[in-house]
This record gives sequence, structure tokens and C-alpha cells, in this order.
Amino acid sequence: MKKLVIRFNAPVVLTFALLALVVLILDGITDGVSTSRFFCVYHAPLSDPLTYVRFFGHVLGHTSYTHYMGNMLLLLLVGPAVEERYGSRSTLLFILATALVTGVVQYVFFPSTALLGASGVVFMMIVLSSFTEMKKDGIPVTLILVVVFYLGGEIMDGLFSKDNISQITHIVGGLCGLVFGFTQRGRRR
Repeated sequence: MKKLVIRFNAPVVLTFALLALVVLILDGITDGVSTSRFFCVYHAPLSDPLTYVRFFGHVLGHTSYTHYMGNMLLLLLVGPAVEERYGSRSTLLFILATALVTGVVQYVFFPSTALLGASGVVFMMIVLSSFTEMKKDGIPVTLILVVVFYLGGEIMDGLFSKDNISQITHIVGGLCGLVFGFTQRGRRR
């Protein structure tokens, strides 16, 4: 009988999920102060060094356990395949780049609202995971469907819904996934 071994199979994705959980716990302990100070993008002065920290850190902040779980379940579903395909280093760079791009877009184009959560990273990984079967001579149907259903749905929601969800972050995250997928096409770790 073989011994059952538990593996830390996707170190970047798992560490990201654990860090976001720690940030959520800190949020509860500090009554939201830590999240608004470090893990939320809003239009603060560019002279404040923490503004630049928030451009990256906002992906670790969440408004509630439900918000955290919604993002982390999807991340844990698609993230390990992305990390296995592209490697831990590339996955970390994809996350950091997506965080920066979504944070800057929020800062520049939506100065009167705040942004926090990993949904841009999740959408990047959803789209990027569709590239796992991409060959040099074709585009998989799954990629087309993901773009149509997820990104198309977010565009429609952005136009017609009035909620607290940042559809632009989902769209920008998905576009980051498209860019990473096409630029990394054919490369494996």
C-alpha cells in the first residue's frame, strides 16, 4: 500500500491565498484600518509611498469572508494549472503585473471609488488557463468561449448593472490574461 503524501503543489497560488487570508484576519483585528491603509487602491497623493504599495497590495484585500472565498475558490481551481504550465516565477510575475495594471487603471480612471480584491487576478488566470491547450497553429474553442462568456458578460454587467463590483477590473484582468497567453504561447516552464 502506497503512503499518501500531501504536496504543496502550486506554491505561488497557495501562498497568495494564504496571504490574502492573513490580510482578511488583520482586517478583522484592526477593524478595517489595515485593509484601507495597505490593501485598497484609492486616489491618494502620488507623493504618499503607500500609494505604490496599494497598486500591488489591493489584490490581497477583501471586504468579507464571502468576497475572499468567491475569489479564492476560483483561484484555487484554475491557478494550479496555470502555475504548472508557466512555472512559479512566471505566475508570480503575471499576478504582480495584473495587480499593477488593475490598480493603476482604477487610480487613473475611477478616482472617486476604491478597489480591493483578487478578481482581476482571478480573471487573468481564468483566461490564461484557456491557453493551456493552445497550439501554434490554432486557437482553442475554450479560449473563445471564456472570452465571450466571462469578458462579454463583464462588459454587459458594466454597461447595465449598478453594483459594487468592479467590472473594469475583471475586464482588465482578462485582457492581461490574453496578453500573457499570447506572449507566452508555446513556452513551458
